[in-house]
Amino acid sequence: MPAEPDLARLSAPLPSEILSVSALNRSVRDLLEHRYPLLWVGGEISNLLQAKSGHWYFSLKDSTAQVRCVMFRNRSSGLDWQPRDGMQVEARALVTMYEARGEFQLNIETMRRAGQGALYEAFLRLRDKLAAEGLFEESRKRALPACPRAIGVVTSLAGAALRDILTTLRRRNPSVAVIIYPSAVQGADAAAQLVRAVRQAGERAECDVLIIARGGGAIEDLWSFNDEQLARAICACPVPVISGVGHETDFTIADFAADRRAATPTAAAELASPSRNELLREIAALVDALSRTMGRKLENRMQRLDLLTRRLAHPGERIAAQGELLAQLRLRLSSATAHAMQSSRWRLDALTQRGRAQLPQPELLLQAVAQAAQRLRKAWTRREETLHARLERLGASLTHLDPSAVLARGYSVVRDAKGRVVMRGSALAGGDLLDVTLAEGGALVRVERPR
Repeated sequence: MPAEPDLARLSAPLPSEILSVSALNRSVRDLLEHRYPLLWVGGEISNLLQAKSGHWYFSLKDSTAQVRCVMFRNRSSGLDWQPRDGMQVEARALVTMYEARGEFQLNIETMRRAGQGALYEAFLRLRDKLAAEGLFEESRKRALPACPRAIGVVTSLAGAALRDILTTLRRRNPSVAVIIYPSAVQGADAAAQLVRAVRQAGERAECDVLIIARGGGAIEDLWSFNDEQLARAICACPVPVISGVGHETDFTIADFAADRRAATPTAAAELASPSRNELLREIAALVDALSRTMGRKLENRMQRLDLLTRRLAHPGERIAAQGELLAQLRLRLSSATAHAMQSSRWRLDALTQRGRAQLPQPELLLQAVAQAAQRLRKAWTRREETLHARLERLGASLTHLDPSAVLARGYSVVRDAKGRVVMRGSALAGGDLLDVTLAEGGALVRVERPR
């Protein structure tokens, strides 16, 4: 397709090409926005105008120049202070051009009051020092737990930040336990109390994620969160830490040291607690963005379709070709289906045969049982005969040892009056009474004369 001269471009147009005014302004705007990223510009506010729509229009100027600026309502509503003519400010802006009027201007994202003096310089020095030590490296920051069982909060008991956090946690996930580590958030002793609270939360190990928070304010009000010891305590804390100090435009050293920074205490509570409604909103936003993207793509495709339709010579031939292709695909599908079914049948037959081979055979099992029973009977008979023969041998041996058998051969047993067997004649004396046991019966005799 030939190039359309009204499209904005980043490269210089051809010398012979004639651009419309809108195309020229669009091209200049694209060049400015691609050449200059978001940057900070300092100057004095003048000619401030707040429109009924909520947008702010003003100029930033110095001693020799000025530039027109616009700050839209969704950005200006985030400021917690009211700009006025004559204020020295620092604005984070996108360099662009208002195409309709061909005016160079700055699109202000956020703005802060300038001239913080020694405090701001001390903040920058401490930030650079800790950054050089690696305390702010992304590699050391930990991921937040997806489903924390308990959430710790370091803040003032009397501050609005605590109420906002508790309200948010109760709304998003009331089943999560909340453990509060009270501390002053402003004043001479606030930094030391914050350090103690963070260390206490780490030592107790009661929570899965820790929020350190307070409401917004000037740099003097937030100075307790720019303490070096607090930054080191946050880095050393064994649980992930979320910093929710001030408003979206406020930055402290605690924000850089924490594992995650939240724009506000409420945002910190939202980061710490999962919410089903939030997930549904994100999905809805993605669906909406996808719908818009697909809408634009469909519009482009419809335009291209219109162009291709005009270039289409014989639609009937293409339809016929598609019909032939469809018939071939149908034939291939039918053949592939039949082949797959045949393969399945073969496999089923093979599995059936293998299954039959694995089935038990009762005849063989009964035969094996009968053989085992016969062997058992024979073994038992042999064992019984062996034991009977042994018993007879032991009986014979016992018979030979029986004293009554000895008496039957003509021997007798002689005992004295105490029942002791008399073995020697020298142990007898005249007149001793003896008990003589014979094979049948016995007698009491008296010794006349021992021999």
